[in-house]
Amino acid sequence: MQYLSNSRRIVRALKPLALFETDVRFASHVVDSTQWQNHRSPSVSVSPGLMMLRSSFSSEAKLVEDPTEAVKELHGKILDSVNVKRSMPPNALLWSLIENCRKEDDISFLFDALQNLRRFRLSNLRIHDNFNCNLCRQVAKTCVRVGAINHGKRALWKHNVHGLTPSVASAHHLLSYALEHKNANLMDEVMKLLKANDLPLQPGTADLVFRICHETDSWDLLAKYSKKFCKAGVKLRKTTFDVWMEFAAKRGDTESLWKVDKLRSETYTQHTLSAAFSCAKGFLLEHKPEEAAAVIQIICQAYPDEKHSALEAEFKKLVNEWPVDVIKNQNEEDKKDVAASLKSDIPAMVNALVKSGLRVSVDLDELNKNEALLS
Repeated sequence: MQYLSNSRRIVRALKPLALFETDVRFASHVVDSTQWQNHRSPSVSVSPGLMMLRSSFSSEAKLVEDPTEAVKELHGKILDSVNVKRSMPPNALLWSLIENCRKEDDISFLFDALQNLRRFRLSNLRIHDNFNCNLCRQVAKTCVRVGAINHGKRALWKHNVHGLTPSVASAHHLLSYALEHKNANLMDEVMKLLKANDLPLQPGTADLVFRICHETDSWDLLAKYSKKFCKAGVKLRKTTFDVWMEFAAKRGDTESLWKVDKLRSETYTQHTLSAAFSCAKGFLLEHKPEEAAAVIQIICQAYPDEKHSALEAEFKKLVNEWPVDVIKNQNEEDKKDVAASLKSDIPAMVNALVKSGLRVSVDLDELNKNEALLS
């Protein structure tokens, strides 16, 4: 009898708690639905205890003060649909919200809407899948477009409350931003996120990473990630090898240059124009102007006449720009010797090309005026 009496007391104690939890869920929806409205219903009152409970689930949109009007309105419609009407809003509303984002505050509202939609899909529609990949890529692209990079990085997490599916394509939007702004640190962060969230490395990823390393003069980072890409079995593009070899030649690192060229030859039999000129620069650094001329002659014969302007551009870079870069990357005690060598070997290479019958449009006077070679 005592056991029965205790059981009844427990049941009576639990009933008010169950009712309170039901009220909490209802009030939670009401608070969400009235968010960012011009007026608040006087009939809704929330107790301090309820507000404390809500604080752990408070949306980031509550902390944002300055969204654009269009985003604010669309966000309100989405929350009204899922929290008050208890129905899934039209897809057009979410896409319109994405398109109307203009600044980071707007992105905060977008992520809040995604979180509410995901919660509704789980609890009411029993849909456990994330949003489709196309939408997720568009969210990442929009984050990059408005400069909300921290939000964009959140789109790469496989465990998130927004229903986003991370993908390499989303990461590429962030890497493109890093390339545009020459931000090697951001690139490094994105690469770590790819690893942490089990996203596979792809040729396009390598292309972006190598270009960022080149643009930011981050040779050590390139060396680090080139090993990772090769270990992962990623087939590097021709353009990726071009950047890698050009960077090695720019640094005057012939050992790395020949290693990369050997790796390239395992996949591609013929040099690109850029790779051929990088090899020519390697031979010039080794005081072999005839070999440098031979490499350029072969690629020039394979190149159609209509692309002759590209050849002229490469010759111009070799004479005017490359000597400055390569001397800058030498040790102080080696700079004078390298400068003297290039000052004699580049004209020797040009003369060898002319003797072979190749029309070469190079102004060697510019070479003699180059301050890097005169110092």
